[in-house]
Amino acid sequence: IIGVNLFLAVKAVSTFPGLEVDNSYVAGQGFNDRKAAQEALGWTLVPAYADGRVTLDFADSNGVPVSVGDLQVLIGRTTSDANDQWPAFRQGTGGYVADLTLARGKWMVKVTARAADGTLFEQRSELFVQG
Repeated sequence: IIGVNLFLAVKAVSTFPGLEVDNSYVAGQGFNDRKAAQEALGWTLVPAYADGRVTLDFADSNGVPVSVGDLQVLIGRTTSDANDQWPAFRQGTGGYVADLTLARGKWMVKVTARAADGTLFEQRSELFVQG
């Protein structure tokens, strides 16, 4: 039992990717203001994956596609940073696309972008890739 507990403790520590931020108190300052500004944009983001291509469709509150600036996207597994990737997205028809091969399963898509007025847009979504 001790051996199993030790093994599980080592695996838990060695597979934990670490902290999201260095100081959660500092990161939390201004959260409500950033959240209100993002909600005022009225944007929705729909990530999708098919045929080796990830697509990100941004739309305003009327469903009209929007252009974003400073787009940064992290795609990885939620439980490990071993498969983390920062693909280069380009603007396509109706959204943003990146060629990327993803294995079957659940993926995390963490998006950061800016509106034309400089408002920060952040969203973390799940993406399910079928076999």
